[in-house]
Amino acid sequence: MGNRGMEELIPLVNKLQDAFSSIGQACNLDLPQIAVVGGQSAGKSSVLENFVGRDFLPRGSGIVTRRPLVLQLINSSAEWAEFLHCKGKKFTDFDEVRQEIEGETDRVTGANKGISPIPINLRVYSPNVLNLTLIDLPGITKVPVGDQPADIEQQIRDMIMQFITRESCLILAVTPANTDLANSDALKLAKDVDPQGLRTIGVITKLDLMDEGTDARDVLENKLLPLRRGYIGVVNRSQKDIDGRKDIKAALEAERKFFLSHPAYRHMAEKMGTPRLQKILNQQLTNHIRDTLPAFRSKLQSQLLALDKEAEEYRGYRPDDPSRKTKQLLQMVQQFSVDFEKRIEGSGDQVDTVELSGGAKINRIFHERFPFELVKMECDEKEMRREISYAIKNIHGIRTGLFTPDMAFEAIVKKQVIKLKEPCVKCVDMVIQELINTVRQCSNKLECFPRLREETERIVTSHIRDRESRAKDQVLLLIDIQLSYINTNHEDFIGFAKCLPDFLTSPPSTSQVIRKGWLTINNISIMKGGAKEYWFVLTAESLSWFKDDEEKEKKYMLPLDNLKVRDVEKSFMSSKHIFCIFNTESRNVYKDNRTLELACDSQDDVDSWKSSLLRAGVYPEKTITTTTSTDNFSMDPQLERKVETIRNLVDSYMAIVNKCIRDLMPKTIMHLMINNVKDFINAELLAQLYSAGDQNALMDESQEQALRRDEVLRTHQALKEALAIIGDISTSTITVPLPPPVDTSWMGGSTGQRPAPRGAPPPPNRPGPLGPFNNSADSPQAPSRPNRSSLPNLFSLY
Repeated sequence: MGNRGMEELIPLVNKLQDAFSSIGQACNLDLPQIAVVGGQSAGKSSVLENFVGRDFLPRGSGIVTRRPLVLQLINSSAEWAEFLHCKGKKFTDFDEVRQEIEGETDRVTGANKGISPIPINLRVYSPNVLNLTLIDLPGITKVPVGDQPADIEQQIRDMIMQFITRESCLILAVTPANTDLANSDALKLAKDVDPQGLRTIGVITKLDLMDEGTDARDVLENKLLPLRRGYIGVVNRSQKDIDGRKDIKAALEAERKFFLSHPAYRHMAEKMGTPRLQKILNQQLTNHIRDTLPAFRSKLQSQLLALDKEAEEYRGYRPDDPSRKTKQLLQMVQQFSVDFEKRIEGSGDQVDTVELSGGAKINRIFHERFPFELVKMECDEKEMRREISYAIKNIHGIRTGLFTPDMAFEAIVKKQVIKLKEPCVKCVDMVIQELINTVRQCSNKLECFPRLREETERIVTSHIRDRESRAKDQVLLLIDIQLSYINTNHEDFIGFAKCLPDFLTSPPSTSQVIRKGWLTINNISIMKGGAKEYWFVLTAESLSWFKDDEEKEKKYMLPLDNLKVRDVEKSFMSSKHIFCIFNTESRNVYKDNRTLELACDSQDDVDSWKSSLLRAGVYPEKTITTTTSTDNFSMDPQLERKVETIRNLVDSYMAIVNKCIRDLMPKTIMHLMINNVKDFINAELLAQLYSAGDQNALMDESQEQALRRDEVLRTHQALKEALAIIGDISTSTITVPLPPPVDTSWMGGSTGQRPAPRGAPPPPNRPGPLGPFNNSADSPQAPSRPNRSSLPNLFSLY
């Protein structure tokens, strides 16, 4: 292996990967790719091989690399290679790798110098490499030979640009020393994609092939055509060396002797050669690793903080300690009791901001759903009058009564009171269901102990069901009490003296706002814009809607006279819940529409809006019961007055009964159900659990919980170790700063000067050596060179 820098990097990367794999995550370092760009036979493949430390690429004169070679290095315990086009076949002999590259190139491009942009993908697994991608690209050529197309130059350029335009690609611009540097296509391409010179390194090859008496000293000292990162000279193996099986280690030794013995290069021999190139590239990889460390550290620290509390709880748990299990059982039951009470009574901590739950839903049942159910039980007006008239006639019998009979009033009132049983029992059912849901939500914290959770839910639910029968008996008793005595002496009852046909309670103020909110008008035709959302304002007298909640632009105001509300079945494709408002006199409600369909996001919103409309006097639609009588119903004026009188008396008394029931129902349910369940959980639940069986069995963990505890503790420890490893890497690696910019006006042609011939001294106004490898401390200054203090300021172009 000839790359010591990579050998030093591998343990760092392995440490990071071990740290992340210990917590079950991937360490995505995303190391930059390294692409070599240069002219034909510039020595690109040799530079790449020297970096890897293996001899496996085809060599020869002319264009040898005729397809891009994407070489993925993968750190592994064994050394072997694999091609994507023959996946599954392992190559352990790298001579066979070279032959396969040549054969695969010929299969696609032919044997007569043809080219193709289709890459060859090669993976090399070795314990001596980093997870890195290297790209060997075809050499830039201008004149087509063999089977090459006429636009060979443009095709190769496009092929190269596909790779080097990526920001994550380091560019090695390779130029032979025995050609004119000013005509370097590699430098031109690098400048096009990397104008600031942040990822370009100049490589000068074939220094040993220059004519006698000439050298590339000015280029290597970064004085002739300066680059921001400067130039590195290398001496590759000749074709004769390769044919003679001269290994890379011997070639590196010969390269070092060349620089130490050459009079033009020996003063900067330490800054030249393949080891120097390897070191610079490895510094870039090290910089990249250090740049990614803060993000890794932040990610791991946030995960550690998230697990701190849970890990602390698990750390003290001992599954085989009975006293510990008893203590945890007490804590669990106490926590369950606290959670249940908070959900019922309300609490500011851990409040649910997504939906109603617990006490808030029960409150809605008491004050919105239950009143709405009471109103739904009222019968139709025509049917009510029909029943009253029949009652009056049946009470008088064969005689014609002179006075309005009290018994007709009592008969109708009792019939209406009996109807209240159904909504009252339904209210109890809804509250019970919500209590059971609350118990299940609170028991979620017991999921670590499935037996305990199961027993807790069973005991509390059984108690709720036991209280259900008592609550319903008490509710029905309230209705029976109302039936037992019709109190016509009640202070709020109007009595016969005040029973006028025009009796109506005083309506609320017309300016009183009952509700505001967003609703969608669902039945606007597509031609007129389709369904649209508006801001609705409901008062005691009208329903208005506006463009937005600022209420500046009113779209329409709908009087509430003769309006009623009914449900609309949700369509198959719609996620909205719909109800509609219509006129009882069959008139258009809104423009040409007989109904106004309004849509909400949930059924709870629909119920809430219907309850608000109820307060404003917009009642639900009633189903008219068809009479079985065959005679035409008609009343004489005297009977009509009696019916009107009884009707008003029934309305007055039922208002009293409804008011009383609406007040007593929440109180009864709270006393018999909710408060009782809370007391039971506080006082009796623990005793019931102890009497249910073995307490140790109750506190047996689920298999998932045991795995979760082990996983949390292991991950918590691994995170701490990973953070320590990252801290060590941060302190053990050194960041190499980016070199300062240099003047590259020679590449833009703005000065009008041609580069000096190779080997000639620089002009007096040429910048001195400012590259990263030849500053004042790196190389001595010849007396004939200009004084650095007199040099002009450099422009940051490259």
